[in-house]
Amino acid sequence: MSENQTNPAVKSYSAESITVLKGLEAVRKRPAMYIGDVGKRGLHHLVYEVVDNSIDEAMGGYCDKIIVTIGKGETITVEDNGRGIPVDMHKEEGIPAVEVVMTSLHAGGKFDKDSYKVSGGLHGVGVSVVNALSDWLAVEVYRDKKVHELDFRLGVIENRMKVTGKTKKRGTKVTFKFDDTIFSHAKYDWDVLEDRIRELAFLNRGLNITLIDDRADEPHTENYHYKGGLTQFIDYLNENKHPLHPQVIAIEGEKDDVPCEVAFQYTDSYTENILTYVNNINTIEGGTHLSGLRTALTRTLNNYATRNNLFKKTSTTLSGDDVREGLTAVISIKVAEPQFEGQTKTKLGNGEIKGIVDSFVSDQLNEFLEQHPAIAKRIIEKSLMAAQARDAARKARELTRRKSALESGDLPGKLADCSIKDPALCEIYLVEGDSAGGSAKQGRDRRYQAILPLRGKIINSEKARIDKLLNNNEIRMMITAFGTGFKEEFDLEKLRYHKIVIMTDADVDGAHIRTLILTFLFRYLPELIINGHIYIAMPPLYRVSVGKKEKYAYDDDERDLYIKQMTDGGDPTKAKIQRYKGLGEMNPDQLWNTTMDPETRTMMRVKLDDAAAADRIFSTLMGDIVEPRREFIQSHAKYVVNIDT
Repeated sequence: MSENQTNPAVKSYSAESITVLKGLEAVRKRPAMYIGDVGKRGLHHLVYEVVDNSIDEAMGGYCDKIIVTIGKGETITVEDNGRGIPVDMHKEEGIPAVEVVMTSLHAGGKFDKDSYKVSGGLHGVGVSVVNALSDWLAVEVYRDKKVHELDFRLGVIENRMKVTGKTKKRGTKVTFKFDDTIFSHAKYDWDVLEDRIRELAFLNRGLNITLIDDRADEPHTENYHYKGGLTQFIDYLNENKHPLHPQVIAIEGEKDDVPCEVAFQYTDSYTENILTYVNNINTIEGGTHLSGLRTALTRTLNNYATRNNLFKKTSTTLSGDDVREGLTAVISIKVAEPQFEGQTKTKLGNGEIKGIVDSFVSDQLNEFLEQHPAIAKRIIEKSLMAAQARDAARKARELTRRKSALESGDLPGKLADCSIKDPALCEIYLVEGDSAGGSAKQGRDRRYQAILPLRGKIINSEKARIDKLLNNNEIRMMITAFGTGFKEEFDLEKLRYHKIVIMTDADVDGAHIRTLILTFLFRYLPELIINGHIYIAMPPLYRVSVGKKEKYAYDDDERDLYIKQMTDGGDPTKAKIQRYKGLGEMNPDQLWNTTMDPETRTMMRVKLDDAAAADRIFSTLMGDIVEPRREFIQSHAKYVVNIDT
């Protein structure tokens, strides 16, 4: 992109555009407050913060290329062809604006409406946080036909800005290495970065983003460039599904100064998948824009069906669940001052947005349906079938409603409940089989640990309609035990246990059962995952003992290490090794000591960082189409260990 000297917006982006909110010294003391955590999630968040600056340039129309490189030694370089961070002197701070941006928390052009109408970055902490948490960081700004360079160490300026050469380019290049004392033994994950970069490329139609991994001898390079934007996003999401209509419905425009894009397509599946974005932020908890979209869909489809006599009964009305069955949709809006709420701060709270989205989608969708009656008829027919299933499911659903606390007999008969009533202190274990359930019931702490044994493999929620799903005994038991209700009756405040722990055998069948449970939770009770209530227990694979000494190992390497330690490097045959193929093989005290005791157990919390990637993997592994699943298994077979023969 060539420099546009005639564009007044380009000229206005100078040091005067940079607003400063101080406080960078707090970042190194409490990094988790700014990036979520100092683990894998926080590490990759550093990259997103730098990329977000380039995306802001793209949203403003000043940038069309971004290159992200993972270098040797786990360095990151992000380069764009935007306007370049301002390099002139900042009047208030008395230093170049680029230095202000890199060293002052909440400093940047996104606080100046003249520089950016809208911007990404959920909390607006900016690249200064990346600087504060980096061992070193170097900046090159290509602006005014000159190359400007400066660099930092541990967030402090080391070499002040100087002009090092001439250039025809424009833009910014930031290179940094995270601080090993904060992110110990950390490595960047290609798949994690790829998911976010692909998502950004879909959301910003025409933007060209390149991801390069230079860590290996042979560099790995992928380019993400989607001229179709959200339409291609839907194609990507539905790649492993059967669409009801080949054409993706795409609407785009602006209502009350709020740019809005929506794309959707119906498939023959039984679940909905709606992804919502505000200023490129994935609002996984939804919010007012999602409410507006849902209201518009329900009303517009009902009105169209009534006008065109598509209801066989005059009293027929489609519910929101009916019109969203099998729906894959993406909505992306741009809001100048978004207000976020919810536990994960990814729920849009701007009240005016619901009406704006509702009105916009209703008008555009109604026009589309009138112009494409064949597609409209297929959607209505799909929704009517869902309505019939809803009626059939009503009786089964009654069984999942938990009555008042005085009617505790309504709880599942197999549930061994806990005595404490405070949900924040309680946890429930979903255990595979009656044998393991027996050991868990005997070994648990009855005060706060509940046990629900599940018999066999539960129904595959990816392939079952709601009526069939709710007629499954294991599904009904889980919903009833959780206490939250289901679908439109769901109420997180009624959750009876704040830890729901999936505890299955450490074998192939156990992994399959765990996946079936996760599929159900992701498709029908995603709020439990989003709010951090789902965990996976990690039972050991081996018990290693020498005399009265014993240790539990979770993999082969740990087993061999314990054998070596416990025999002092001597004869390994002195060690007795017990391989646990099932939880039922453990005595109650062994199950408590290894898997259920909060002081010694290891558990994994299930998170939903990327809803699009999660939807795709569940569709691939649990859906109807065989070929994508075969390809997935073939490509990942080399990573599989501990398969029982």
